[in-house]
Formats: sequence, C-alpha cells, structure tokens
Amino acid sequence: MQTLAQTRGPLLGRQYETQRLGELIGAARAGRGGTLVLRGEAGIGKSTLLEHAQEVASGFRVLRAGGAQHEAELPFAALHQLCLPVMEHLTELPVQQRRALRIAFDLASGTPDVFRAGLATLGLLTAAAQERPVLCVIDDAHWLDAASSKALAFLARRVSAEPVAMVFAVRLPCEEEELEALPGLNVDGLSDSDARTLLARQSHETLDEQVRDRLVAEARGNPLALLALPRAGGFAPPEPASVPHRVGQGFRTTLSGLPAQARLLLTIAGADPTGDPGLLWPAARRLDIDLATAGAAAAATGLVEFGARVRFYHPLARSVVYDDAAAGERQLAHRALAEVTDPVTDPDRRAWHRAQASAAPDEDVAAELERSASRALARGGAVATAAFLERAAELSLDTGRRIERTLAATRAHLDAGATDRAAALLTTVEGSGAYELQRAEADLLRGRIALARVDDSDGPPAMLRAARRFALLDPARSRESYVEALETSLLVGRANGVTDMVLAEARTASPHAPDILDALDTLASDGHHAAIPLIKEALDGADGPLWARHPALAIILAAELWDPGTHVRIIEWLLKNGRASGSPLVLRLGLAQAASAAALAGDLDEAMAAIAEEEAIADATGAPPVIYHRLQLAAMRGRREEAVALFEAVTATATATGQVISNIHWASAVLHNGLAAYQEALAAARRAVADGELFVAGFALPELVEAAVRCGDHAAAVAALESLTERTQASGTPSGLGIAAYARGLVEGTEKDYKEAIDRLTGTPLLPYRGRAHLLYGEWLRRQGRRQDCRPQLRTAHKLFSGAGLEAFARRAADELRATGETARSRTGFARDRLTMQELHIARLVATGATSKEVASRLFISPRTVDAHLRSVYRKLGINSRRQLRDRPDLRSVDTSL
Repeated sequence: MQTLAQTRGPLLGRQYETQRLGELIGAARAGRGGTLVLRGEAGIGKSTLLEHAQEVASGFRVLRAGGAQHEAELPFAALHQLCLPVMEHLTELPVQQRRALRIAFDLASGTPDVFRAGLATLGLLTAAAQERPVLCVIDDAHWLDAASSKALAFLARRVSAEPVAMVFAVRLPCEEEELEALPGLNVDGLSDSDARTLLARQSHETLDEQVRDRLVAEARGNPLALLALPRAGGFAPPEPASVPHRVGQGFRTTLSGLPAQARLLLTIAGADPTGDPGLLWPAARRLDIDLATAGAAAAATGLVEFGARVRFYHPLARSVVYDDAAAGERQLAHRALAEVTDPVTDPDRRAWHRAQASAAPDEDVAAELERSASRALARGGAVATAAFLERAAELSLDTGRRIERTLAATRAHLDAGATDRAAALLTTVEGSGAYELQRAEADLLRGRIALARVDDSDGPPAMLRAARRFALLDPARSRESYVEALETSLLVGRANGVTDMVLAEARTASPHAPDILDALDTLASDGHHAAIPLIKEALDGADGPLWARHPALAIILAAELWDPGTHVRIIEWLLKNGRASGSPLVLRLGLAQAASAAALAGDLDEAMAAIAEEEAIADATGAPPVIYHRLQLAAMRGRREEAVALFEAVTATATATGQVISNIHWASAVLHNGLAAYQEALAAARRAVADGELFVAGFALPELVEAAVRCGDHAAAVAALESLTERTQASGTPSGLGIAAYARGLVEGTEKDYKEAIDRLTGTPLLPYRGRAHLLYGEWLRRQGRRQDCRPQLRTAHKLFSGAGLEAFARRAADELRATGETARSRTGFARDRLTMQELHIARLVATGATSKEVASRLFISPRTVDAHLRSVYRKLGINSRRQLRDRPDLRSVDTSL
C-alpha cells in the first residue's frame, strides 16, 4: 500500500475540473469571491483536487477544515478549525459579531446564533483577506456538524464581493441540503486511457496487459481503486459490489495480517476524530500496547501516518479500521480514550467516548450524556443534543427515564430539522411501558412532525389525541394542546379545517376558566357580536398578551377585529423580541407582518423593505421565504403581469396550502377590482370568502361587494354586505366601520354612506381603503351627473393612489377624471420604481445614517456587498453620495435598530 505522499503527482484527466478551480481562484484573486462543491464517490479524487487548488492559490492564505464522522454531533467543530488560524482578527469585528463567534466556540457563555456566527466568520475572513486573498478548503463536508454546515453554507453564499474562494469536497450520496444548494461540480471517473497511465505511474513493476485491463475495468475510473485494487482482489472475477466496497475489502485484507496490538492501535486511532497524538499514545499505553512495535507494524500498512497529526490514507480506510474491529476492541479503545480525555476542557467528548465504551445500560454514563446534552442545547447544538440524549436513552435502565430521554431526543431531532429520525425514534415509545402522560407527549411530538412534512396530514389529529390523553391528567395542558394544534397549523400554513376539528373536541372538555378556545367557539356558533369581547379579553390576557405565546393566532384574531392598532403592537413585539433573541423564526414572522401591515396601509416602500429583510434572513437560514405578504404587496401595487405571474408561480409550489391559496384569491380580487376587471374580481372574491379562513374571508367581503355590484349581482352584494356589517359593527373600529360604510354606499346608493366612510377612514392607517372611499364616492357622483362635485373626490383618490404607488387604482381614478374632462397628472421618479427590493431597503437604511457595517449586520451580508448595492443604487438614481440619499423625500425614515 503506497503512502499518502506516494499517491500524489500530476493530475490526469482533470482538465475541466482544474480549469474550474483555476477560474474560481483567479476571480477571488481579483476580488470576486465564489464557491465550488466537488461531489463524487469515495476515492474519486476530490481530495487531490483540493490539494491542486491549494497549489494554484499561490499567495493566498489557505484555511482548512474538515468533517469527521465521529464529530458530526459536536456543534461548530469544523467552523472552529477554519477560523482558528485567523482569530487574531477577532478584535476587528463589531461587538455583536465578536460575541457570536466567542459563544459558538465556547469561549463565552450564551446561546449561539448560527447565522450571526456565519456573518462573524465572513467578517473574520474579510479582515484576513485585506492582507492577501483567502482560500477555504473543506474536505469530507458530508460529515460536517450541522452548525458548521449551516454557517459555512451561509458564508459560501456571501463571499461574492470578497477576495475569498471556498472549495468543498462532498462524498456522494450526500444528505447535506445546505451544500446541495451551492454551485457544484460532479467529479467522475478517469477515462480508460488515463486510468492506464495512472497505473503505470504508480506501479513499481510492469503489469501483464490482461491484468491491467482487468484492473481498469473493475476500478471504473476511480483513482483510489486503481491504487488499492491490486491488493483488494483485483485478480479475482469481478464482483457486483461497488468500487468503494471492493477497496474496503482490500483494506480489510491488509488489516487481517496485522498483529493484535497493531490492530488495536489502529482502532484507537480510528475512534479518535481529532487525530491528536497526545490522546492516541496515552490511550494506547493504558492498554499496555507496545508502542514501538505496534506503531511500526501499523505504519507499514500505509493505512495511516503517525506525525504531528494522525492521518489516515483515506477516510474510507479509517471507516474500515473502525467498523471492522470487534465490538469489544472498539469499546476498549473508547474506554481508554475517555480515560485520557480531560473532563474539564473536553467533557462532552469524554462523555461520548464513555458512552461508546458501554456495552450495557449504565445510569452514570447516561446522566453524564444528559449533562452534555444540556451544554450542547445551551450552545445551540440541536444535533449534538439529540445524539447525546438518544444514546443516554439507550443506556437508561429505568423505563421511565429511558422514555423521558427518548422524548427529549425526539424534540431535539425535530428542532434540528431531522423529522425522519425524530419519527423513527418516537416509534420506540409505543408499547414500551410508557405512562399515559408520556404517550400524550409522544402524540404532541407526532403531530409536530407531521405538520413539518408537506405530505403528512396526521398533524392535527395527533395533537388532538394528545389533548384527549391530557384531559384527565392535566386539564390545563389539554387546553394548551388544542391551542398549540391551531398555532402550529397556522405557522406552517396548513390551518384549513383545523379550527373546526379543534373546537369540536374542545367543547367536550371539563369545566375550565374562559380562554381563547371559548372565544373561537363563540365566534363559530354565535357570531362576531358575541365573540368580539371574548377575543379582546383573550388577546390582552391575564397572563400577558396572547402573542407572547401564540403570535400567529394573535395576528389572525387582530385582523378579525379590523384593528390595525393591535396588529402594530404585535408586530413591534415580534420585531423587538426577534432582534433581541436572534430567533430567525420570530424575526421573520415579525418582518412578514410588518410587510403585510405596510401593504394594507399603502406604504409600498416599507413593505418592500420588510420583504427584502425577511428574504435575507430566509436565505441565511436556508428556509423558503414567506409568501403571503408578497401577494398582498402585488395586489396593492396593481401590476397585472407581475401579480398574475406571482400568483401562478406560488400556486404551482408544494407549499401552496389552503391558507396560501386563500390569500391568492383575496389578492386576485383586490388586483382585479383595481383593474376594473370585475368578473375576475368577483370569481376570486367568492372563492376567498368560501374558503372561510379567519382574516382572509373577512377582508375579501368588501371586494366581493364591489365586484358583485359592478357585475349586477345584487343578491351576492347584499349577502356579503350583511356579513361585513355584522363583523365590523361588532369590532367597532373606525377602519372596519369606514370600509363597511362605502360598501353600503355601493349597494344602497346613498350619499351619506360615502361621506361616513371618508370621515371614519380619515386618520386611519389604511390609505388604500381611504383612497377607495374617495374613488367610489367620486364615481357615484359622476354617475349622478354631478361633475363638479366628483372632481375633488377623484383628485384626492388619484393623489393618494399615485403617491403610494397603487398603480391600478391610480389609473382607475385617472380614467374617471378623464371622463369628466380633466387630466390627472401622474407622479413619477420614485426610488421604488427603479430599485430592487434589497436595494431599496439598503438605500432607506443608509438614508437614515446607518453605516455599511450596520446594514450588513442587519441583512446578513458583508459591508463590501452593501457598498456594491449602493453603487448600483447611485447609478439607478443618478446620484453619487450618501448625503444625496438622505435628501430624497421618497426614502422615508425607517427603524434602524440593529
């Protein structure tokens, strides 16, 4: 077996791959960063290409990291490897980023934020790249710990404006979704001609032509196989097994001839992912291994090199060494490593070694793993938490403790996004002697898992089963489970029919204090007049506002009240807590609601800015962006082609569930009413109301009234008006009463209703509806032949709509004015019409005085990227300075709290 050094030489058959790497590194040298993920089977030559990249990157600072099979549960292990050589630049980072990285690397207490850590790493590399370009080489990326994988993928998407190149090597098949989304290159096998050349180059003796052809055929272009198959049965009849399997057989053949102590030494090396000789040799001495003799025999195989680090010939060799050892030998190796691992500086790795050394239940080890899980959870390592707890459950002798730890491990797997593993683990609870309370907890988890899967409809039923189990044991927990079923369904956009299911079950519950479920039940059975006082009481709550516990439900109910003020309070709470806690979920929900409120208020600039920030965080977290606020913005803006294309694209996605579809129907009704396409508006409004979704059904009613009146469907208009009136009178808000008043004016044709609408809507934040009150009144006056009276109303409507960028309604007002003989002047030159959403958001932030670093931190990008966007903004707006941005009236002030 050749050593690592002996396998290196000029690259064969990799012209395209080396060209791509050269282009990547050349671009980084010129200040244009990028990423390339090399994907291929074991032994295909990915590591050799990484070495080539390092050779090409002359003058670069090379930073290395790699995944390790036995470290995949330890959070930020690989990121720490990458950052360690450039930590001297830590003091150059903003305080918030500096703290994020220190917490991630366990240098400070606190809960780490993967994405702040990723942004801090970007800042660290950017600082290092000021001296010379940086090349990041990440090998065995399929074994990266989850936190590092997310942080590095985040980093890879944001180096385009920096002199930083990143190259990953990933073994196929790979389940790392973060890496799958990055630019990649599949590394295939060598051609037969190149394979023969490699054989000739590496062999010290001339091969028989038939033997050579057999090797080439069996290796199928895999370089590692070409080097290893001569000792892997390359002269035997071909087997159907894969090339890596055949190569592994060769490694096993090499191992089979080793003395027992040499094999045990290799097993210890395989069990320690750090490659630290300071652990290997002391652990070997504890097992009375003759280091000189065993070390020489192990090194002679060529499977491993003992030096400043312990390096295996190939990751496949390490896997074979470890997996091929007897269970007792692996346990001995882990026990020895646990004994030499420092319990103060590395307690979690010590606990993991102890766990792997245990052959039978051991409560002491299980308790130590549970403590490690708590530390991992505090550091944001959901994957590590799950792994520690799962192993702790396996080592638990007491049935109750085993089930509790299993449930905790399931929660951790679910929090880590591993729904399949969470579901599989949960099956072990059934029939295992679980108490009824534990079965209820299992049902709750089963429901959460199902709701996290697009194609699983068992979510709400499972959560309702949990509520029924809790009913006799913990009535308060039972009620909370019903509400949790509603909240979770709303958060994932799959609440269709869930409210009816929940209320049907909750009605049979034992006596309890009035709560939000009673309010919803009253709404369903007795209508808004009876339910609104209960909803208001539940929203404020004796134990604090409902949105602190169930924000999605609170948002829906505030909209059902036609209460923009409460909606704003919820948004402020979400944004404040989201920014303070660093929770992407809470912050994204707050930004989505801010965009929604802004769209309904006709502040399209603010809506676009909030959408841009929400999308930036979604991209940083690898999550799909929220959809409904984009639909609302498109509806209000009134650009037919853009809006319809968005509606169709969203409808075609797998995430287009009932709530999203209802929002599309409402948005389509608004759009087509603005375009005066009343037949289309009527059809869409009917569907939105029929869906019966809280908030959407109510807000679709005025669209239905207007479209039905214009289409001559008096009965539909009257029915919709009755429902709208019942809702808005119950809530009693100026917004709701004003909208209902102009809807009544449409149906009954009475001037006082239009005047009432304008009076009530004046001073409310709902500009589009205020403008529509003036427009509808003006249209009615013109149809009454009162040309002079209608013009002021139509001018006001046009001014409101055109100033806000509500293009369809503005054209409709302009057309009405034109019919009176007056031409409306269009307002142009708004920044929103020339800039992308992200450019607009950056411009607005900079116009308030925010620095590039502050904007970068808020949008999870680098300051250089911010500056690149600013250059585009300057070019599009015909300006050349930040001061000129501040002088533009259309770049209104925004919340710059970071």
